[in-house]
Amino acid sequence: MGWNAKYALLLLLSTAITYISGIVIQWLNDNRPEKIEAKKWVVVGCIVANLAILFFFKYFNFTIESINAVLDHTSLPTVNTSLDVLLPVGISFYTFQALGYTVDVYRREIEAEKNFFRYALFVSFFPQLVAGPIERSKNLLNQLRNPKSYHYGRMCDGLLLMIWGYFLKLVIADRIAIFVDNVYANVDIYDGRYLLLASVLFAFQIYCDFAGYSTIAIGAAEVMGFELMENFNSPYLSQSVAEFWRRWHISLSSWFKDYLYIPLGGNRKGKIRKYINIMIVFLVSGLWHGANWSYVVWGGLNGVYQVIGAIFTPLRNKIKENLHLKKNCLPLMIVYMFVTFILVDLTWIFFRADTIQHAFDIIESIFHMNDPVLLANGALYDLGLSKPNFIVLVISLLLLLLADVCKYRGVKVRNVILNLNIIIRWTIIIVGILGILIFGIWGSGYSETNFIYFQF
Repeated sequence: MGWNAKYALLLLLSTAITYISGIVIQWLNDNRPEKIEAKKWVVVGCIVANLAILFFFKYFNFTIESINAVLDHTSLPTVNTSLDVLLPVGISFYTFQALGYTVDVYRREIEAEKNFFRYALFVSFFPQLVAGPIERSKNLLNQLRNPKSYHYGRMCDGLLLMIWGYFLKLVIADRIAIFVDNVYANVDIYDGRYLLLASVLFAFQIYCDFAGYSTIAIGAAEVMGFELMENFNSPYLSQSVAEFWRRWHISLSSWFKDYLYIPLGGNRKGKIRKYINIMIVFLVSGLWHGANWSYVVWGGLNGVYQVIGAIFTPLRNKIKENLHLKKNCLPLMIVYMFVTFILVDLTWIFFRADTIQHAFDIIESIFHMNDPVLLANGALYDLGLSKPNFIVLVISLLLLLLADVCKYRGVKVRNVILNLNIIIRWTIIIVGILGILIFGIWGSGYSETNFIYFQF
């Protein structure tokens, strides 16, 4: 991953390719509607050009390494070619956003943007440029065409979102990172107890890290008068893996649904084809996240969960019906949530581990642990999380749970705060800022922790 001014040229190139493609497709739509094949070739050319850029910087070395891994088991010589390039920050995000626009124009879901600078602003909209949400042209581009005037309430709403985002990132995610990074960097040293706790905490680290950035981006855009799509919706309260993926990284999940799953046939061509399409989507999703086979396994596992869930959903519903269990039965909901979290957390081990073998070693250690008690002898506090830090973390996670439960039940906490007396409202805002400054992990004594999704 790299920040380099030269990589802005890649952003400009992707912008130019998709802009010109959109203009050409729009002209064909207006003047030569019968030229369907011509439009298809323009779209295909645009997609190939953008994915070629993405492949060159993100997947070329990975492909060569994978080929060499196979050749090592044969008598054939290996390929001695590699590229010394950094992965441009945000390339996976803005590439998908730009390609989505091109397909939308092709589908006549939006008029091509004739103003190049406005379109360039859409592709490079700075709050969400490097880590999403991956915006749709129908939403953001239309807002850029018709910008809203300043509104005090919207500014306060955006500010509250930004405060919550910084709380998730600096108070929770970066505090968890102290422990998780230490354990995962020394897997051979720590036993299953530490690895289990680190794996569970990583689920909250990546959630708070990524949701934190998304919330900050959405809030910053809100302050400026723009409404970005929601990216997370209480994902760990999901009662199935399928529901989890409707609540986690919503902008990417919906992008894959609209631009890959449905074009592949979706669920319209029979169950077998549906399951194959699901697996393709999740394998590609894993590869999108990183040029590493562990990401592919992570995506594949989530795909397998989805397929198994789809196969057994009728049976599960039949059992609930025979047992006269209501849909909103709280004990049953909690069981489903717990099981879903365990399944999802298992996949996060592959996401966090350096290699597939590394992940299996961690899982094996977890299943062979003896004494699950960690806090009794204070050994946990030797890994960088002091007792006060651990207490702050527990309280913060409880606050996160409360906020997610409120959101899950449809309670809009921000609206409640915004409707309070102006003095109380600004007291909450100031206390929130001070809380982040006091309890956030930043400043001297702490190493800088980048947002995890910056690397994708």
